[in-house]
Amino acid sequence: MALSSSTDFEPDVSEYIEEAFERCGLEIRTGYDLKSAKRSLNLLFAEWANRGLNRWTIEQSTLSITSGTNSYSLGADTIDILSAVIRTGTGTNQNDQQITRVSRDTYLNIPSKNSTGKPSQWYVDRQIAPTVKLWPTPDDSYTLVYDRLTRMNDADTYINTLEVPFRFYPCLTAGLAYYISMKRAPDRMQMLKSVYEEEFNRAAFEDVDRANLSLVPRRDYYGFN
Repeated sequence: MALSSSTDFEPDVSEYIEEAFERCGLEIRTGYDLKSAKRSLNLLFAEWANRGLNRWTIEQSTLSITSGTNSYSLGADTIDILSAVIRTGTGTNQNDQQITRVSRDTYLNIPSKNSTGKPSQWYVDRQIAPTVKLWPTPDDSYTLVYDRLTRMNDADTYINTLEVPFRFYPCLTAGLAYYISMKRAPDRMQMLKSVYEEEFNRAAFEDVDRANLSLVPRRDYYGFN
């Protein structure tokens, strides 16, 4: 058996569009077909962000925290912060302290927002330009280290490849075919939607952390002594 010894298959934008059109039983005939499909592709990426699927865009970032300032702007490409720690020291003296995320309501109801200390809680104000708010207000200089979920790169030109790992190629293609069918092939829409959801669920199930989960019951909760 002769193998190709090649693992570099990576469709570009035009190939995704062509495949999606074929699944709709259509052919690309005009420049507007391409423009419309590329718009659908970028909207699909926005849907994935809402589903929290694009774990491969998680990156670790840092913010320099200054005394007396409790609100900091995040990058415009930030979708959300997943976890955060307050870091002090460097080298062998470096120490990371976990801080807790709170909801908008919990943050709003903190009575002493201007009290100072080492931050122990954080809240993400998810506006168009998101910010992170810390409590207590920092009493010294610290470093906020956080894992953030970032926006995927747009499709842009038709010769671009996409910011998607190979295991998500089927899901992306199925999703684009479903989006196009809503405009061009309504008779295939339900079938393509079912295929898309199946591919999505398969991809999302595969793209999870493999760490073991250990749950320890608290006896005092049940009234045991």
